[in-house]
Amino acid sequence: SKTFVDLNRAGIALMEIVTEPDLRSSEEAGAFMAKLRSIVRYVGTCDGNMEEGSMRCDANVSVRKQDNPYGTRCEIKNLNSIRFLMKAIDYEARRQVELIESGGVVQQETRLFDSERGETRSMRSKEDSHDYRYFPDPDLLPLRLEDGLVEKLKAQLPELPDEKAKRFTREYGLTEYDTALLISEPERADYFEAIAEGRDPKQAANWVIVELLGRLNREGSTIGASKVDPAGLGELLDLITKGAISNTLAKKVLDEMFSSGDPAGTIVARGGFSQVSDEKELEEHARAVLGANIEKVEEFKNGKDKLLGFFMGQVMKKTSGKANPQMVNKILRQLLS
Repeated sequence: SKTFVDLNRAGIALMEIVTEPDLRSSEEAGAFMAKLRSIVRYVGTCDGNMEEGSMRCDANVSVRKQDNPYGTRCEIKNLNSIRFLMKAIDYEARRQVELIESGGVVQQETRLFDSERGETRSMRSKEDSHDYRYFPDPDLLPLRLEDGLVEKLKAQLPELPDEKAKRFTREYGLTEYDTALLISEPERADYFEAIAEGRDPKQAANWVIVELLGRLNREGSTIGASKVDPAGLGELLDLITKGAISNTLAKKVLDEMFSSGDPAGTIVARGGFSQVSDEKELEEHARAVLGANIEKVEEFKNGKDKLLGFFMGQVMKKTSGKANPQMVNKILRQLLS
């Protein structure tokens, strides 16, 4: 009446990717895994979430003196993060070097990485591949892929990370650093492009990377689960561009968008976030600030131009950050001249 056959993963495909021993450091291994994870995410074959078990890594580590043959390898099984992969490789390489230099011999074996202690431990010895007891399965027919099918699948591939990176730097004028952050996940890249269309791409990139991702990281959330969709953040950027709100106020509006999910326009209308653009009111505040800082005004006139930022800050403080910064800048320059 019972069976111990576990069908939990029945129907779930397993893809195994094996490399030649071409990697020479933990940094190279980490970069390789990051790129591989990015590719499978873009292709849509795997979500790449290593911590959840969707993707794992086994690392074969060996050491050798320069120009010598490869040393005996040890395999570290089931590494579930890029950080742990790099730590495990570094520890295992040191362990093998210390073992050899103390007169010992590296035994081929399978090891596990203890992330709490930051060390590898022996799991089982393994002499060679025949230990796996490979044998042919008569129910599994040979799988032959025709060239035409392979070419057809290649033609259906989406834009991959490297091509997207080149396009982002070329079309949007972004830095390599900003591009790398935006294309690391397909959802991020799509989110950014939806906002950048018809807007300043550098401003869009800054708000996605610094403001949006910053808040998501603090919440431990993802861009796909955000209450602020591309249309919502785009509306907020449009309000900044029109001069309806300042950058400072926009960050407060974004905070409320995150918590309530309400549109930017609705929040601005009900929350008193509207920008002060009345020239007479701003001039009164500017005169008051300059009058209270006579010594600094003299320093400014004697060439200390950076004090303009101080005066700007004081006016913004008086208006609770609601003053139109462009107008304040213009008024202060007129008064100071």
